[in-house]
Amino acid sequence: MGIEARASRRTFLVAAAGATAGLAGLQATGTETRAPGEPLKISVFSKHLQFLDWNGLAETATEIGFDGVDLTVRPGGHVLPERVAEDLPRAVAIIRRAKLMVPMVTAGIVTASTPHAETIIRTISELGIPRYRWGGFQWSERESIPDRLVELKREAEQLAELNAKYKICAMYHTHSGTEVGASIWDLWMILKDLNHDFLGINYDFAHATIEGGLGGHLASFRLAAPLIKGIAVKDFRWGKDEKGAWRIEWCPLGEGMVNVKRFLAMTREALQMHFEYPLGGAESGGRSITMDRDRIAAYMRKDLVTLRGWLREAGLG
Repeated sequence: MGIEARASRRTFLVAAAGATAGLAGLQATGTETRAPGEPLKISVFSKHLQFLDWNGLAETATEIGFDGVDLTVRPGGHVLPERVAEDLPRAVAIIRRAKLMVPMVTAGIVTASTPHAETIIRTISELGIPRYRWGGFQWSERESIPDRLVELKREAEQLAELNAKYKICAMYHTHSGTEVGASIWDLWMILKDLNHDFLGINYDFAHATIEGGLGGHLASFRLAAPLIKGIAVKDFRWGKDEKGAWRIEWCPLGEGMVNVKRFLAMTREALQMHFEYPLGGAESGGRSITMDRDRIAAYMRKDLVTLRGWLREAGLG
């Protein structure tokens, strides 16, 4: 699969940056090393370039100016879990030949028993990729919360053992709502006694603000800080639907309620930049983009410029 409409290639390339961008991790190893004092590297989340093959992905990310790619290794992703041993080395080789880093992958792993989990982890490790995103623990109506926490801690321990075997770290991605980890306290109770070299947290600024916008998000961040291996950045505001019910409205960075600058002053961990407001399908990983490419490019460019400015203020740019 290639890039269509070659005549409008430059517009497309900038619009494609509407992918989710991320900053390479501070604890990367091997070919993904970031020297102390260097600016954080910006990677593109391949979910939002799902309409491109590996070559198109690498070419597009390079021409946009990204430093790396956070590759999807999950059902429907750039690499399918059942083909990870064959396809991930090929995809990573193409990306690295384009002088791009692969600081992490986003995997569909929930527990050590998730189908293909060990093959994914082993292959990531063999390729020198230091971390992957995991998550998705759910509460059970059949069990009390304390009993469920005991069970989830046991499952996390098993995943930590698998990660330790291959010397790789998993980052649990936090959300808001009913999923485990929304309050942060529950996730902290599960992970606090485990080896944080192999299990940590990918802390989402926006979802944390949704859960505790008046200040609870700051307390949860302080609590989670020793476990945080990565940070997700996006913005939102509260709004009402046509029936007057309150709802979350995702919006461009700096136009909502998330105090990203304050968070950045509290951390030096890896960042990923998310675009969840309507962008013609790019926000949901669509294989085609329906919004005018110039409009997408304008939104994405504004967000990237905003974040880079904040990073410079925080001494990270």
